[in-house]
Amino acid sequence: MQEYWNIFLEGYAGYARYLWSEVTTPHWGNYFYWLIGVSLFFFLIELVRPWKKRDRVFRQDFWLDVFYMFFNFFLFSLVIYNAASNVVVEFFRDALAAVGITNLVAIEVSAWPLWAQLVSLFIVRDFIQWNVHRLLHRVPWLWEFHKVHHSVREMGFAAHLRYHWMENVVYNALQYVPLAMIGFGIDDFFIVYILSLAIGHFNHSNIRVPLGPLKYILNNPQMHIWHHAKTLPGEAGRHRHGINFGISLSLWDYLFGTAEIPASGRDIELGFDGVEDFPHDFMHQNLHGLGRKQE
Repeated sequence: MQEYWNIFLEGYAGYARYLWSEVTTPHWGNYFYWLIGVSLFFFLIELVRPWKKRDRVFRQDFWLDVFYMFFNFFLFSLVIYNAASNVVVEFFRDALAAVGITNLVAIEVSAWPLWAQLVSLFIVRDFIQWNVHRLLHRVPWLWEFHKVHHSVREMGFAAHLRYHWMENVVYNALQYVPLAMIGFGIDDFFIVYILSLAIGHFNHSNIRVPLGPLKYILNNPQMHIWHHAKTLPGEAGRHRHGINFGISLSLWDYLFGTAEIPASGRDIELGFDGVEDFPHDFMHQNLHGLGRKQE
C-alpha cells in the first residue's frame, strides 16, 4: 500500500514539474504552445473565412470552451488523473504479474521503421476511439457524460475539447490494454497527438474546405456538424444512436454504415432534446451524470 501511495504522490509532483516546464520552456516538442498555436491558427481562419457568418467575433460559449481546452489537455491531469492513473496502471501490472503475466505485448512494433509505427499508432488509436465514441452514444450512463460535448449550440474549433472529465477516464482506460498489447504506450509519439489535435480542431471549426475524395478518409466540418445535429437525418430510428462518429478518420463511418451527410448542415440546430435546460457553466456541466440518474 505504501508503494502505491508513493506512486500517487510522485504522480502529482512529477506532473506539476512537467506542467511548469511546459509553460516556462517553449520548444518544438511542447504540447502547451502547440495547443495555443493550433488554436490561434483555426481562430484566424474562422475569423477571416467563416463558413457561417456571425455578427460577433466570439461565438456563444467561446471562452467556456477555451477553458475546457486547457482543463482537459492539462489541468485535469494535475488535479487527479495523472496521479490516480499511475496507481491504477501499477496495480494492473501487479495483478497480471500475480497470475504469471509479465508482458502484455502481443505484437512487437518497436523494430518497425518509425514511419510505420506512427501510421500504425494513428490508425489503431483512431479506430479504438471511434468505437469508444459509439459507446458514449449507446450506453445511457455514458451518454449523460457525453451530453457535455453535445451541449455546444454554435460550432467552432474550441468545441473540440469541451467534454466531461469522465471522458478522459473512459477513453484512456479502454484504449490502454489494446495499445499496450501492440507495444504502444499512451504517451508515445508526440506527432500523432498533435496531428489528432489539429484534425479535431478542424472537424469542429466554422470553416468549409472541399476535400473531394479525401472526405471518405478524413473527418471534416461538413461531416461532423451532422454528428452534433439536434434532429438526426434519415428514417426514424435508423440512426437513433447517432451518426458520423469519426474522431480523425471518416473511413470507419463509411465502412460500417454510420456516415450521413444529407445536406450542407451549415444552419442546422445543434444539441439534443432538452439541451435548453442543460447546465451552462463548467462546474455544473462536470457534475452532470454523477449521483442520481438524470432524466
